[in-house]
Amino acid sequence: MKRTHLRLTSLEIRGYKSISFNDPLKLSFGDINILLGANGAGKSNIVSFFKMMSFMMNGKFQQYVAEAGTSQLFLHYGSKKTPAISAEIRFDGGNGSYDCYKFCLSNAVPNRLIISTEEIEWKSSNSAIGKPAIKQLKSDFSESALVSDTDKLSRTMRNLLNGCKVYQFSDSSAESRMRQSSTVESAHYLQSEANNLASFLYFLKNNYRASYDRIVSYVRDVVPKFQDFYLEPERSGYISLRWIDTCANDYVFTSYQFSDGSIRFIALATLLLQPEETMPCVIIVDEPELGLHPYAIDRLIEMIKDASLHSQIIMATQSPALIDGFNAGDVTIIEHDDNTQSSTARKLKEEDYKAWLNEYTLSELWDKNIIGGRPI
Repeated sequence: MKRTHLRLTSLEIRGYKSISFNDPLKLSFGDINILLGANGAGKSNIVSFFKMMSFMMNGKFQQYVAEAGTSQLFLHYGSKKTPAISAEIRFDGGNGSYDCYKFCLSNAVPNRLIISTEEIEWKSSNSAIGKPAIKQLKSDFSESALVSDTDKLSRTMRNLLNGCKVYQFSDSSAESRMRQSSTVESAHYLQSEANNLASFLYFLKNNYRASYDRIVSYVRDVVPKFQDFYLEPERSGYISLRWIDTCANDYVFTSYQFSDGSIRFIALATLLLQPEETMPCVIIVDEPELGLHPYAIDRLIEMIKDASLHSQIIMATQSPALIDGFNAGDVTIIEHDDNTQSSTARKLKEEDYKAWLNEYTLSELWDKNIIGGRPI
């Protein structure tokens, strides 16, 4: 079952990477959210914002900044123009109730970011008419107070933010994490780069057979000669992603014998077809269509719609074939504004393009620059 009835409904970001502090980027979210725009418009920066939040909620914010090398990479045109980053993330529970997390990151010497302010604003359905309540959080400036605060409200907000999971399956090289063996003990959820793909599939096979069989069925449909995964733990406690083909002989293939597109599709199928009990509340993926055959993209669309019954989906894309599988109202156009030198967001309204869509597909309207975000 879903861990909470609260749903991610809006996000406002100021001063982060390609987003101006004075002209914030505002996003509203539904069940399916397709971020569409040209190269350099800022789609991946929105995805990376959620990744930064994941590090914050796990007490690794300073590690995240240090690994980037400098705070200047996060601030819009550097600290001389943008001394701070701020954001508001809102989750709604219906009947006027909501929880909202607000924070501000400030530049500090030498090239560091510190958490200067944090607060939670909330309103319960019982107090929907009155003013919202506000709790100011006291952090040590290095890491979020939500990590250490044991108050129920803080724990709830941290769980909500931890439920927004970013996945990146673009690296399908021989050294990629999804091709490596993993420990059986790491199997209870799919990790962000499918590091534990083999062990998670093994976990599903033993505990959620119906979901495992659906994954196998989709992979069979897309990957030539694939029959089933061959998942047998080794004595060391590790398990490798191996498989057998339709020839039904004794030869067992390894993960290195999957093509790049095949291994990416397997990771996507595992992510999107996993059972409701293990699925994150919000799934965020950057350009899931990379390396996929057009038929595989059709199956990806089916899987996204299936997953959206249990989880909110946020995907950044440049794929005409992918966007044609969804409604105009699912799409948010991300563009670069030359006047403000920053990223902007505009959610499409279905009724504005109803007449156009009687004659053209959504991707054709994109190509003609009718909906904006023109591909380059």
